[in-house]
Amino acid sequence: MKETEILLQGAEALKKRIRRRPRVAVVLGSGLGGVGEDAEIKVPYAEIPGLKASTVSGHKGCFALKKYGSGDVLFMMGRVHYYEGLSAAEAVRPIRLMRLLGAEKLILTNVSGAINRDFEVGDPVMISGQITSLVPSPLRGENVAELGTRFPDMSEVYSERILSAAPGIFKDAGIEYRQGVYLQAPGPQYETPEEIRMFSLWGADMVGMSTGIEAIAAKHAGMEIAGVSLISNFAAGITDKKLSHEEVRQAAQRGFDKFAYVVERLIDEI
Repeated sequence: MKETEILLQGAEALKKRIRRRPRVAVVLGSGLGGVGEDAEIKVPYAEIPGLKASTVSGHKGCFALKKYGSGDVLFMMGRVHYYEGLSAAEAVRPIRLMRLLGAEKLILTNVSGAINRDFEVGDPVMISGQITSLVPSPLRGENVAELGTRFPDMSEVYSERILSAAPGIFKDAGIEYRQGVYLQAPGPQYETPEEIRMFSLWGADMVGMSTGIEAIAAKHAGMEIAGVSLISNFAAGITDKKLSHEEVRQAAQRGFDKFAYVVERLIDEI
């Protein structure tokens, strides 16, 4: 079955479960799903044709619809990753389905390792740009013309309009404002110190195993994008500390309140 057919079939199934048009879509990364916990409607990914359940601890693996003011927000409580054995196109299907349901704006979140030594563990950082050269493009293969053009422009992946509003949100939360370039590595292994030194030379401020290809798919589909990364640790070689997924989850829990405030204010702003 062609990707277009898979997406249209999945969108039809999700519409029957959601029954409302979301204003904003939000992807909640590792350990950050609590923002959508009190949602009215929840739909497991595995119940939608073309989607698969997340296999990673800290990712609940469901869509969740929640009302904010006069509009609806559709959350992804956890995501599926390229490193779980999916193709890049399969990993971004949930993003594309949310767009087909009507969401025009997208907030991408993740936890990441800091390469920039000025960042602080437990603090949110706005994503201002990205490097995705190490992972395949989700746009490879036949173009899904219903979503966008064959050769989308990537000059401004993360909305300058939203970034300009972010410093005020951080100030209100009492958080020092930081923004930086996010690099998506393929995973699931953590990066070596040698790779981190190379990424730093490339201009990356933080590194993770998601988000980049989702932003490509969203930009292709004409969505306005904001990105927030919660710093869970320093990347390999920045300190002597060994890395673990449990450390990532604990850092997400410690920084959750600040992260939740920023995300909810961003929903209001956009």
